[in-house]
Amino acid sequence: MPATIPVEKDATKLPGLERELHLLYQMLLIRRFEERASQAYQQQKIGGFCHLYIGQEAVAVGALAAAREDDYVITAYRDHAHVIARGASLNACMTELLGKPTGCSRGLGGSMHFFDRANHMYGGHAIVGGHLPLASGLAFASKYRGEDRCTLCFLGDGAINQGAFHEAFNLSALWKLPVAFICENNLFGMGTHVARAASVKEVATRAKGYDMPSMIADGMDVRHMRDTVYTALQAMRKKPHPFFIEARTYRYRGHSMSDPATYRTKEELEKYKQEDPIADFKAILLSEGKLDETKFQELDREAKRLSAEAMRFAEESSELPLEDLHKYTFVDGADR
Repeated sequence: MPATIPVEKDATKLPGLERELHLLYQMLLIRRFEERASQAYQQQKIGGFCHLYIGQEAVAVGALAAAREDDYVITAYRDHAHVIARGASLNACMTELLGKPTGCSRGLGGSMHFFDRANHMYGGHAIVGGHLPLASGLAFASKYRGEDRCTLCFLGDGAINQGAFHEAFNLSALWKLPVAFICENNLFGMGTHVARAASVKEVATRAKGYDMPSMIADGMDVRHMRDTVYTALQAMRKKPHPFFIEARTYRYRGHSMSDPATYRTKEELEKYKQEDPIADFKAILLSEGKLDETKFQELDREAKRLSAEAMRFAEESSELPLEDLHKYTFVDGADR
């Protein structure tokens, strides 16, 4: 089993109680945001594709809790959670979904192309596996400049059979680049189970072909996710090299809002809902005396309030001017 590297504990800078409650609050914030996004999509306020993160919150929240503020982050099209966990405002995220110019990508990216340059979050990429070479490029820049910054690259299990996956892994290993490839294995690439698409039983085994260290993380456990990623990042800062982490998780909604998810049984879905990352972490904090029901309700109310305010802000924001629709298609003068 690839997870033979000891996992380090207490991975963040925040003091104990504040650290734990922050993890819980971030997961709640993402969950309530996604629920609002689901409602807006069904009301036809959101156009195009919309891929929700409900059920996978512990992966992004745990991983980014282990990262430094100056580390690079890049991900695929299921990207709302990563931008929120990185510190973007819910207003900027919701207005992007509604295609407004106050959005995090100025209303031109939509659900699959969230960006937040101020927090070193570089997308949101719709092409499956297409962002992996970009992650290698970000890591190459860090190494070239002699920095100890790392790149966290999130990908789905559906990307592991793409050519870009192998190109990025090969060059990252060859050049010993400080990039952590974090595979969010939610078991399905669209509607195809990973067992029907990959010839290896454990996705993390793929790293062996590139002489790359790997670990398996419980993607439904925010603490284990945080500590596993922290272990990888610390090793990479000491001696640059790539790392592969398979985060085993599960999404409760379909691949996208247009997916009825008929390829899985209700029994399977209910089984995984019993392992809800928010409910489980809440139970742990309650048992440890770090949380009570009153405090939990306070955090949840705040998450719901901010999500509702973000929707109001998005609805009240002005529409994108028609003349701006192609504004960023070309560099100035390149279309002449």
